[in-house]
Amino acid sequence: MTAEAATGQPQQKSGRIGVLLVNLGTPDGTDYTSMRRYLREFLTDKRVIEWSPWKWYPILFGIVLNTRPQKVGKAYETIWNKERNESFLRTYTRNQSELMAGRLADLPGVIVDWAMRYGTPAIGDRIQALKDQGCDRILLFPLYPQYAAATTATVNDKAFEKLVRMRWQPALRTVPDYHADPAYIDALASSITRHLATLDWQPEKILASFHGIPLAYSQKGDPYYGQCIETGRLLREKLGLTDEQLVVTFQSRFGPEEWLQPYTDKTVENLAQNGTRRIAVLNPGFVSDCLETLEEIAEQAAESFLHNGGEKFTHIPCLNDGEDGMRVLEKVVRRELLGWV
Repeated sequence: MTAEAATGQPQQKSGRIGVLLVNLGTPDGTDYTSMRRYLREFLTDKRVIEWSPWKWYPILFGIVLNTRPQKVGKAYETIWNKERNESFLRTYTRNQSELMAGRLADLPGVIVDWAMRYGTPAIGDRIQALKDQGCDRILLFPLYPQYAAATTATVNDKAFEKLVRMRWQPALRTVPDYHADPAYIDALASSITRHLATLDWQPEKILASFHGIPLAYSQKGDPYYGQCIETGRLLREKLGLTDEQLVVTFQSRFGPEEWLQPYTDKTVENLAQNGTRRIAVLNPGFVSDCLETLEEIAEQAAESFLHNGGEKFTHIPCLNDGEDGMRVLEKVVRRELLGWV
C-alpha cells in the first residue's frame, strides 16, 4: 500500500534542490497605478527607509506616492523594453535564471527559478512553487555583490517571512556577498577592457558608481561602504590603474539626509567643470542594467557631463546575462551548493 493510500493524503514530492535568483524589483508597467503599487511596496520596507512610520508615512502617503509615480514612470518609459513590454531588469533576471538552469544541467534534481523583492514574481510565491516541485532544499541568491541591509537582508527577510507560514519548510541557504571574488573582479575588468576597445578615444577617468545608502546606515554597522571600496581597490589592481584613474562614487540618493560620498552626480559635474573631457562610468554593484544605470547614468549623468563642459562620455554596461556575468553567478551557485550536490 502506498503512503498516499494509507493516509488518504496526497504524497508530497521531495528530494530536489531549488536555486532562487532574486533581484530588487520592477513595476509591471509605467502607468501611474503600476508605479504607485511598486513604490509603495518599496518605500514601506523598513530596511529601506528606517525612519519611524509616524514621521515617514505622512510624507510617503501625503506627498511621495501622489507625485513620484508620474515622474518615475516617465523615467522608466525611456528605458523600457518595448519588445517584451517590461523593464530590462525583468528581462535580464529571467534570462539569467534560464541560462543558469542550462549551466547546471549536469546536477540532477536542481531546479532554477527567479523572483523580485518588490513586485512580481514574489519571493514567497516562487519558494512555494519550488516546494511544490519537490524542492526540500532551496538556495536563495540575492543578486547583490556587496551586502547591504537594504538589499540582501530584505530579500532574506522576505524569504524567512514565507517560511514562517509553511507547515513543511524547506531547508534554506542564503548566498553571502561576493564583492572580492576573483571571478567577479575578473569579469568586471574584462567588461571594461572590452568596452573601451570599441571606442576611438580613451577616458581620462573611470567612475565605479555604486548605489548609495544613507551614511547613518553605514555608521550603524552596515558593511556596504567598505565592500564597495574593496571592490574598487581590487578592480584598480587588476587593471593597473591608480586611485585618480578609477574613482569609487555613490549614486541614487533620496531624501534630505547625508548619504555615502562622493556623490556620482556631483563628481561628474565637477570633473567636467574642472577640465576633465573624457570619462567612462560603470556600475559594479548592479548585476543587471536597470533604471539606475540606463536612465540615471547613461542618460542623466551623460547629459550633465556634456552640459558642464565634458566632451566624451560612455557608460559601460553591467554584466547582465553575458558569458562573463553568468560565469560569476554559476561559480557562486556551485560553491554554495557544495554538500547538497
